Amino acid sequence: MQTFTEFLHETADRGEAVNLMFEQRLFDLAGILHKITSPLMAERVPHELIGGLAVLVHVEEADPEHTTLTRDVDLMIQRADLERVTEIAARHGFRFRHTAGLDMLLYGETTSARNAVHLLFSGEKVRPNQATPNPPIRPEKKSLLGEEVFVIPVADLVRMKLSAYRLKDCVHIQSMDAAGLIGAEIEEALPEELKARLQHIRETE
Repeated sequence: MQTFTEFLHETADRGEAVNLMFEQRLFDLAGILHKITSPLMAERVPHELIGGLAVLVHVEEADPEHTTLTRDVDLMIQRADLERVTEIAARHGFRFRHTAGLDMLLYGETTSARNAVHLLFSGEKVRPNQATPNPPIRPEKKSLLGEEVFVIPVADLVRMKLSAYRLKDCVHIQSMDAAGLIGAEIEEALPEELKARLQHIRETE
């Protein structure tokens, strides 16, 4: 993966402006992500990038003008693969931690959530009030800062965001919608409850 310093030099050579805080955090997040997804890909463990970073990947590809940064790295795996994932992660500098009902992988010696990969599970609900369970794992191969990564499809990501329906999920829906990612086919396939939530987000932008 290209380093942040290399990115800055290339950007300067092209005479382009850069948002240093945005790009530095993106490189930090991508660096943590690739440290775990590369070995998972090599050992053929089913997984996919979800959450705000998945939104960023899809929006950046469709219309970068609507890209927003996230604070977290979220990865979806199968519950049956948790032990295998934590074993692979341990060999690559991560420590498993379960706290406040959340499973995460912390990189290095830090205890900061900024260096954590949050693990969610296919077919389960993160919270009891989540409208629908998490979808099956069926990733698309995308590129993030020059490295391949398995990313949740837009249709599944939209369902997850509408199902969770927190403030940040609504903001992510707005970003995807503004980038033209939520087309008629995706909208029509939504359950009625999620269609209503999408309509409410559109009406309150």
